[in-house]
Amino acid sequence: MPINIPNNLPAIAILKNENIFIMDEQRASQQDIRPLRIALCNLMPLKIVTETDFIRVLSNTPLQIELDFFYMDKHDSKNTSKEHLHIFYRTFDQIKQNRYDGLIITGAPVENLEFECVDYWNAISEVMEWSKTNVTNTLYICWGAQAGLYHHYGIQKYPMGKKLFGVFEHHITDNKIPLFRGFDDTFQTPHSRYTENRIKDIQQHPDLTLAAWSEKAGVHVVIAKNNRQIFVTGHFEYNLNTLKDEYERDLEKGLDISIPENYYPDNDPKARPLVKWRANANLFFINWLNYYVYQETPYDWI
Repeated sequence: MPINIPNNLPAIAILKNENIFIMDEQRASQQDIRPLRIALCNLMPLKIVTETDFIRVLSNTPLQIELDFFYMDKHDSKNTSKEHLHIFYRTFDQIKQNRYDGLIITGAPVENLEFECVDYWNAISEVMEWSKTNVTNTLYICWGAQAGLYHHYGIQKYPMGKKLFGVFEHHITDNKIPLFRGFDDTFQTPHSRYTENRIKDIQQHPDLTLAAWSEKAGVHVVIAKNNRQIFVTGHFEYNLNTLKDEYERDLEKGLDISIPENYYPDNDPKARPLVKWRANANLFFINWLNYYVYQETPYDWI
């Protein structure tokens, strides 16, 4: 997918080295098509890592994308420079007059807090309300998924006691769901979280469909019956070393952390991890952009 992003975004050099196709602003301006306009609400501390991960998985269809980054300015970002935010990001107040074909709300390392105790809860709630009228389809990731399920549908999250951490096998509830066209009967995805939604809560809600689940990881993908919202508790977007970096970070902090499951060959953290989810991740985002964004957005929506 040609993604039109600023020429000096740090992710560009990383992704070009991985043979990911990135379109610069000059080339994009010469294509006589209306690109999909996608907003990314980045709640993660290491914003450059998250930017790179999402650009990577959005880079594999013939559709052109314009990607706008924004953040919660009510929260003091300590792990990303103010210069980077100033150059590449906008606040919600600066973009809320826009309409977008798609919106991605990322995870955030606040899952052990009650939703209302998160310092930007009111701000992210405003974003979620705004998305109902200004966005064709919103994709919620990890804590973002739990926050969206709670805000829109009153679905609670529950502590798991120990971190769910690793790469897990999942099942699809209905292979006719467009989001999973082309998927195998089972597929693997990384998870990294301390809380969960419960399958029975999703199944009992009349406005939600459980689309993918796991014996070990539980709820994975939930789709609103109106097809305007998709909630993903796992991380299709994770790169090769994300779980490794999280594991080593938690060890340095002295946290009670286990080796990520089904990740290292022979469970050896000195070995190079194996990527078992890349093809699924690419197909998932292709299907999302095609069936839930491109096919549903009016040409003159923007």
